[in-house]
Amino acid sequence: MKILPASSSLCPVLVCLCFIQRCCGASHHVAAKVPAAKNQTKLPNDEKEVHHRPKRGWIWNQFFVLEEHMGPDAQYVGKLHSNSDKGDGSVRYILSGEGAGTIFIIDEVTGDIHATKSLDRERKSHYVLHAQALDRNTEDALEPKSEFIIKVQDINDNAPKFPDGPFVADVPEMSEVGTSVLQVTATDADDPTYGNSAKVVYSILQGQPYFSVDPKTGIIRTALANMDREAREHYSVVIQAKDMAGQVGGLSGSTTVNITLTDVNDNPPKFPQKNYELYVVESAQVGKPVGKIKANDEDIGINADIKYSIINSEGANTFSISTDRDTREGIISLKKPLDYERKKTYTLHIEGTNTHVDPRFSYLGAFKDTATLKISVGDVDEAPVFSMDYYIMDVYENSPSGTEVGTVTARDPDSNNSPVRYLMEESEEGEQLFRINESTGVISTTRPLDREDRPWLNITVMAAEVGNPRLVSSVVVTVQVLDVNDNPPEVPSDQEVIVCESSRPGQVIQTVTAVDKDDFANGQSDRYLSSFFLLSLLFSLYVPVLSIPSSFSPPLLSSSCISLLPFSLPLICFLSQFR
Repeated sequence: MKILPASSSLCPVLVCLCFIQRCCGASHHVAAKVPAAKNQTKLPNDEKEVHHRPKRGWIWNQFFVLEEHMGPDAQYVGKLHSNSDKGDGSVRYILSGEGAGTIFIIDEVTGDIHATKSLDRERKSHYVLHAQALDRNTEDALEPKSEFIIKVQDINDNAPKFPDGPFVADVPEMSEVGTSVLQVTATDADDPTYGNSAKVVYSILQGQPYFSVDPKTGIIRTALANMDREAREHYSVVIQAKDMAGQVGGLSGSTTVNITLTDVNDNPPKFPQKNYELYVVESAQVGKPVGKIKANDEDIGINADIKYSIINSEGANTFSISTDRDTREGIISLKKPLDYERKKTYTLHIEGTNTHVDPRFSYLGAFKDTATLKISVGDVDEAPVFSMDYYIMDVYENSPSGTEVGTVTARDPDSNNSPVRYLMEESEEGEQLFRINESTGVISTTRPLDREDRPWLNITVMAAEVGNPRLVSSVVVTVQVLDVNDNPPEVPSDQEVIVCESSRPGQVIQTVTAVDKDDFANGQSDRYLSSFFLLSLLFSLYVPVLSIPSSFSPPLLSSSCISLLPFSLPLICFLSQFR
């Protein structure tokens, strides 16, 4: 039996030809042109033995059925035919396997196979079936049960698709022509091994002249030079994939690629204007911001980072500038105090420079810009300023009330030079030892002072403008009370001197100290030596008396020790007055 394909309109013709060939006795296993000797063996006595090969009933060819068949009749697939079939209807053909009886039916007499349903190759590409040829009367197998395949033949019924679309991509601005952006790939469910149904070519429907696509690979590339992000940042590119190698009648699918130009540093910073003015009062605090300035940069991210600097010494000595990371502004701060009366204006030359420079664009020039900032110092009403940070004065003790101690001086630092009024802060003890002339600043005593009581005195003097008493400054004045010799030496009267009888002439037996409250220059240094000398002399005069035997001594000297205090103190005090 022979199986004949029926994949086209020529299938019935081929079946007829095969059938005629079978009827003429042509066999697939005995070639007509092969000599008979090849099938014979020479025997003794010139006899020949004929070898008969096993008879093969059919030759299997692959069957095809066209997918998506929509005709009113069942689609003819092919024909099963056995060599044992004489055409008298004695052979019954049986079909089994995948789809037998439902999708595929067979005419038991003729062996014709038809497909009763429309098939989809993309769901199932082939079917495996089994064929049998039986004797209709005896049900004996005329041919061995054999397997054959019906393949679903592809038609172009699937358009290309982009399963991962739409796409998002980016490419640096100012890229060279031909820079690769993204590769897109379309899939086609048709059979890639049969015809051009799955052969896809790519084309660009939207996005020219900025981008192009490789028709074979789907790689998208830049097609225009010097694309500037600052002019246009986003592009919507539509890519089409068409099967049948792009021929007329092919199916197509499309996808969108959203392309963004990423930033590069191709723009230098620029100040909107070349000259700026700023007003700062002279009372501004050191270290605090007093103003700001900003250069614009059309780039974004780190490409727009700017470092500001003051490039002239006049401005850099008094002001500093830093960059605010969030706003990219230059924040100007004060380094030194301002004085309107000393300097009324400052000129700052400020430079803004990109911190991340791209060497590819060095031909565009220096990525920096400069501007001039004129700062006007504003006058404020300031408190009076004393001529000294502190004052040290002196006055002799016991000076009469009203004695002048010294003078403090303060002036109004403002340009109008307002008159100043002086006043004195009350002491913590509540006593007022000094007074000050509110117009001249002359300090004088209110009573005599005693150095031995308080040798140093601190007072606080304040100065205020006559027209604005709220603006007050103060200074510390230290007064030293100078000594005069107004205190006699004092010797303690409660001391007792004890002399032993065994003491030698000239031996020191006691030191007598005289105390003078006055200063060293007017006080006690020599008197102490004089007292010591007199006491030693007096003791030497008494030694001979002490050496007399006790039997001849007066009753006053008969004891072992003699008290000298009643005799020495009056004499010492008397002689000390005549030094």
